[in-house]
This record gives sequence, structure tokens and C-alpha cells, in this order.
Amino acid sequence: MFRAALIVGATSIVALLCELVSHSGVGAATGEWLSWIKIAVGLIGLAALAVGAPLAIRELGARRVMAADALRARREVEQLFRMTDMLQSASGHDDANAVLRATASGLLAGCGGALYVFNNSRDRLDLSTTWGWPDDAPLPEAVPPAHCWALKRGKSHVNRIGTAALRCEHLADHVEVLELPMMARGEVYGLLCLQADGEQAQEKLEAAAPLASAIADTMSLTLANIALREKLRTQALRDPLTGLYNRRYMEDVLERSACLAERNNGELSVLMIDLDHFKHLNDAHGHAVGDAVLRQVSAVIVGAIRPCDVACRYGGEELLIVLPDCSLDDAMAMAETLRSRIENLSDNHGRNVTASFGVAAMPTSSATVADLVSDADAALYGAKRGGRNRVLSAPRRRGSGLDPAPAAASGVIRIG
Repeated sequence: MFRAALIVGATSIVALLCELVSHSGVGAATGEWLSWIKIAVGLIGLAALAVGAPLAIRELGARRVMAADALRARREVEQLFRMTDMLQSASGHDDANAVLRATASGLLAGCGGALYVFNNSRDRLDLSTTWGWPDDAPLPEAVPPAHCWALKRGKSHVNRIGTAALRCEHLADHVEVLELPMMARGEVYGLLCLQADGEQAQEKLEAAAPLASAIADTMSLTLANIALREKLRTQALRDPLTGLYNRRYMEDVLERSACLAERNNGELSVLMIDLDHFKHLNDAHGHAVGDAVLRQVSAVIVGAIRPCDVACRYGGEELLIVLPDCSLDDAMAMAETLRSRIENLSDNHGRNVTASFGVAAMPTSSATVADLVSDADAALYGAKRGGRNRVLSAPRRRGSGLDPAPAAASGVIRIG
């Protein structure tokens, strides 16, 4: 096109010179030659225009396409920045999922998507959210990492349709899916799945791959931050060895439960537990064995209590269970069940594993929260003085609305 422009410019200059010469009073023969030259120059100019015009039109079209692509890329970057800004305000997975669905639906139009996130134990990925996914290709609620090629390879993987294609076990056979592992700080936090339908499914996924990768990178940082906040929250509330709640959380729960019990004229019970001869177990067999016993006892407790009950590590080998809306008699029955199950752990370790229990309840045995824990602790020490591996309740107080128990039935359950 540049050459055509030069030719048109040169012919214009020649034509202008011929016109100037013809007006300077030349002879008839020279004038005739100048006329032929002007005609030839004009034809050359027309030919140059004929050749250059399509080229110019094509270049203008290409520039128009480039401008449109640049504008689209700019809008995509702006949307990604907005997504990043919104994700910074996400307080949990629900907020992050909402931002992801809104952004992906706009940037990846025509593609369905799904997000899987690792659970706390990191032995599976749980389905967190979906958008635009076809109903005839249902997704599993959980995916083992070993069933996903993207996670095993540590890079994006396209599940193509066909018998010769390498496909993940958790996907339906008739959908083409792009999977991207979501990594941050050298650790995988989730899996982003992108699906397309139709004859152009492969082309759609190839075109969407760069944006999907950018979205996955942005989302993975958010998942890492959420996981870190959850870890810090758990560390602030839970005992790292047993997984039970810590004493600070127990005090808050106990206060709230006591207020609810007083407001609803209900009952609140507490079990204080102490592992028998635990110091001797540590000294004789090492702290590793003691820690293992403490973890197993905690697991037994968690498996036996109700969802509304709260098990805590009170300190050392002492544990405490808060039982909302539970009478003293029901708490005694729960304590006896736990005592029996803990004693059964002796077979696993080849040595005696037993525990003593102290039980107290509001308003049956205690008037206040402070009295509740103190009375349960006193009953616990009474059980230990009485020979250990037993359950003892605090004495019923007069005026509690229930007749006090006689001395012969003071709540001691003797074992063996």
C-alpha cells in the first residue's frame, strides 16, 4: 500500500509539471506529447489506486480488529481487577463463590464451570459452587485427588471426548472439560473446571484457557487466604493435640449455655474427666504414647456426645464436657458410657487406660456457673479418692426443685 501511495504521488507531480509546461507556450507537437504523457500518468495513477485501495481497506479492517481486541482485553483486565478487589472483601467461601460466578459468567460466556475446594483433612475435594453446568452431566459432590489428572500432573488438563482420550474418572464421558489446579504458595487449594458444548467445544476451551488461568490464579490466592484465616481461627479455638476446644472457648460456651438455661428454666450439666495415672503412663512409656492415648480418648468422647455438646481440653489430662439441656441423671448416664468406652481402649494399648468422672448440673447441684465447674471438680477428686475409674456426681442441693439424694445413693457408681 505504501508503494501505491508513492506511485500516485509521483504521477500527480508529473501531471502537474506537464500542465505547467503546456501553459508556457510550447509548440503543437510538444503539446501533443505532453497530452499523451498526462494520459499515461493518469492511467498509471488509476492503476496504483486500483491496486492500493483493497490493501488500504484490508489494513483498515485489520486495525479495526486490533482496536476491538485491545478494547476487549482492556475490559477483561478491568473485570479481573474488579474481581480481585471484590475477593479481598470476601469473608468466606460463600462470598468468594459469588464473586467467581459473577466474573466467570461474564468473561467466559458460553462455558459452564465448577469449583472444587480441598477439605480440612486434604483427602478429598468438595464441590463448592457451579454455574452453567449441563444437567445431563452431574458432578460428584466430592473428588479424591487420585482421580484427577490435573492434580496428579500439577498442570492444566483437557478432558477430550473419545475413547482414546485421557479423562478423569469423576467426569461424564460426553462433555469436554478443561481442569486447572489452583495453586498458591506452592500448595494446591482447589480445582477449577470449565466445560463447553457443541462442535466448537474444543475451540471454545482453547480460547477461554488464558482467561480461565488468570481467574484460577486470582481465586487460588483467595482460597489460600480463607484457609489461613480458618487455620488461625481453629488454632485460637482448638487444642492442637486433641482437636477438642480449648479452655478459653469452653468458658465462653459455658457462660452462654448457663444464660440460656436460666432464661428457659432448663438444665445444664458438666462432666469433668481426668485420665487415671496419666503421669505414670508418660513416665513409663514416653510422651508419644501418652499423646496417642489422649488423642484416642478425645476421639471416643467426640464420637459419643451429641452435636450440641461441647468437649474441651481443660488442662493437661483433664477434659471437660458441656451438656446443654441435660439433667444430672442423663449426664451421669453419659459419663458412665464414656467411662466404659475409655476403659475399652486398654486392649488397644496393652495397658490400663481408665478415667475418673465428676458430674454437676444447674440447678440440681449448683446455683451458678462458677459453682458448676467447682462442684464437678470436687466430685472428680472424690471419684479419684474413692479408687478411680468411676463416676461421682456432686450432691443435690436443697431447694433446687428436686429432692436431695440420700447418702447411700450419692451418685457414686462403683466399677467391679
